[in-house]
Amino acid sequence: MIFAVAGSRRVLVVAIPLGFALAACSREHAAPPVPPAPVTVVKAIARDMPELVTAIGTVEAINSVAVKSLVDGQLERSFVKDGDTVAPNQPLFRIDPRPSEAALHQAEASLAKDQAALSQAHSQVQRYAPVAEKHYISADQMEQYRTNLNAAAASVKVSQANVASAKLTLAYTDIRAPLAGKIGRILVQPGNLVKANDTNALVVINQIKPIYVTFALPGPLLGQVLAAQRSAPLSVSASITGIAAAVEGNVAFIDNAVDSATGTIKLRGEFANKEDLLWPGQLVGVSLVLGHDANAIVVPDRAVQNGPDGKYVFVVDAKQHAEQRNIDVVRVVDGAAVVAKGLAAGEFVVLDGQSRVENGALLKVTETPP
Repeated sequence: MIFAVAGSRRVLVVAIPLGFALAACSREHAAPPVPPAPVTVVKAIARDMPELVTAIGTVEAINSVAVKSLVDGQLERSFVKDGDTVAPNQPLFRIDPRPSEAALHQAEASLAKDQAALSQAHSQVQRYAPVAEKHYISADQMEQYRTNLNAAAASVKVSQANVASAKLTLAYTDIRAPLAGKIGRILVQPGNLVKANDTNALVVINQIKPIYVTFALPGPLLGQVLAAQRSAPLSVSASITGIAAAVEGNVAFIDNAVDSATGTIKLRGEFANKEDLLWPGQLVGVSLVLGHDANAIVVPDRAVQNGPDGKYVFVVDAKQHAEQRNIDVVRVVDGAAVVAKGLAAGEFVVLDGQSRVENGALLKVTETPP
């Protein structure tokens, strides 16, 4: 503390040590401590994970039949409507049967006539055979009777064949489903004239239970596909837009050659399609299981971030601090990332809130189930 005199006035000047002043200023402007970043974490686990390859597949009907008439006539009746599901041998259409019925009656009458002629010829042979043995009639005359009998028998066989043909033609007037399936739009309406084996079908039936999905894989995968098939039946799934769960099936066919133009091999999966989720012509995502990793390290895919050095996750250490760690992800299966390197089972990684986290940051952790 220093006194100074200025004229008639006495002035008191107080000197404060510089260190105390700087300390007070520092306390006034010091930044507050950074609060822990709130994050959600999940534990990395070891589990069995399928080894998958994916492709785009096209749904195909196992059987597709264009139903046509086998006789000429007027379409009298339709027993089904657009989009119906039909069973084998179920009635579909009826052609006017009256012309065929008339043809059958005519064939039956001709058969009756020929049978009467056969009966007469048989009676003549029986009547004149004893007479011919006594030489009361010539041998040529007796041979004529036997010839007449054989000719009448042949005529009966022709008439029987005509009757069978007429019955078959009449049966063709009732058109039945050749297989179980789903019919499309009816292309010819009752009242129209139809021709036998016409260019235009009456309706098309597609068999959809079971059903095929055809897809192609890169040719270099063929060896792996064949090796997997030798060890166990290959399972395949089809993912449909708008349907949460994939449809499960098995590989039913592997083509016998790699397409030289595209370098791909064609495969076909067979699906029971019990819920009618797959339709011919539909495009679906296909996943083929080629093997399994028994103890793969797995974390949710959304926990994995992309950086300039590749993929990484934030690992929570024992003191609740974030550690940015680079990892190798070999594949993603149904939202689960399979980690080949950089992470161990049991470690916790940040699942949500990565935007608030940096390397070394203190965390406020909320755990979610794996």
